[in-house]
Amino acid sequence: MASARGGARDAVGGVVPAEVVAPATAEEVAEVLRSTGGSVVPVGAGTKTGWAARPASCDVLLRTTGLDRIVAHEPGDLVVVAEAGVTLRALQRRLAGHGQMLALDPPEEGATLGGIVGANASGPRRLRYGTVRDLLIGVAVVRADGTLARSGGKVVKNVAGYDLGKLYTGAHGGLGVVVSTVWRLHPLPRAAGAVSLPVTDPAQAGRLAGLVARSALTPTAVELRFAPGGGELVLLFESIEASVRAQSAQARALLGGGSELPTVPGWFGRRPEGPLVLRLAYEPAALAAVLAALPEGASGTASACTGVAYAAVDAGTDLGALRAALAPYDGSAVVLAAPEPLDAAAHWGPVADSFGLMTRVKDQFDPARRLSPGRLLGGL
Repeated sequence: MASARGGARDAVGGVVPAEVVAPATAEEVAEVLRSTGGSVVPVGAGTKTGWAARPASCDVLLRTTGLDRIVAHEPGDLVVVAEAGVTLRALQRRLAGHGQMLALDPPEEGATLGGIVGANASGPRRLRYGTVRDLLIGVAVVRADGTLARSGGKVVKNVAGYDLGKLYTGAHGGLGVVVSTVWRLHPLPRAAGAVSLPVTDPAQAGRLAGLVARSALTPTAVELRFAPGGGELVLLFESIEASVRAQSAQARALLGGGSELPTVPGWFGRRPEGPLVLRLAYEPAALAAVLAALPEGASGTASACTGVAYAAVDAGTDLGALRAALAPYDGSAVVLAAPEPLDAAAHWGPVADSFGLMTRVKDQFDPARRLSPGRLLGGL
């Protein structure tokens, strides 16, 4: 197992680890957790370490990139088993040879499966296929005491045991180290096409997204790019050629115009870049109100029919005021990137009513609070 002293390039939220380890097997991960008395922060390729708050401490940074085997692929069952360090890109290349795909498309270059699970990352195709919680059907984790635990199995309709995969999704390594994953797959679409329409203001964007959501259209994704002065709404259709053509024509008629494109524009599915980047979640019907609540100069993208947006705003933005403005729409604003590392309160915002339950879950899975300490909501 590779091991080295931590340095500035290994820092998580500005916290430099004393040691960096890269286990190659689940057994080596278990040995690290059994032999380490201090704090352990698990990471994958490090593409989304800013998505959680800065850790309270980091004695050991545990990289899962050494767990890089695709263990099994059952094309007839549309299921694949892959270790946590396998990159999404490598997995998609392997699956494409069989005409299949994992229907997740977060844009972070080099993202690993374990990191995607830990951050609950997704992209535009969430509209049609769902998120990690919908596609992850099994998981193997090493608990804080070094115990290896498994949940789910290698069939889509598995009802054995507790669905722990959903619990570990979005936990940022705070409940255990994900070492292996089992996924439900989909066939690669035979054809694709897009419809693009310019939008001038939040009200128009909200109206158009509402028309699509209430229609009989079945787009794979509906993405909005917004910026001062206007933006663009893009509908992606993936199916057989005849269906793509027919739905594209119906979309143009519904929206009152637009252009048909052979593929999506370059910004499609990308996160914005800026001094302060936020992930917004809200009631899908409140898209117009949420965009209007953003500070002047905000830009970004929104999955227009799912209630998720990513916004780049000025570093001096009053996050408390913005969160208060989003609250009537069941909205939240979580920091993904900031000029300086933030504590949990500033990073996540107000704690939810379920925080007591979250605390009890953390205490059951990590009673000494050694795993990713302080990174979760409320500083758990």
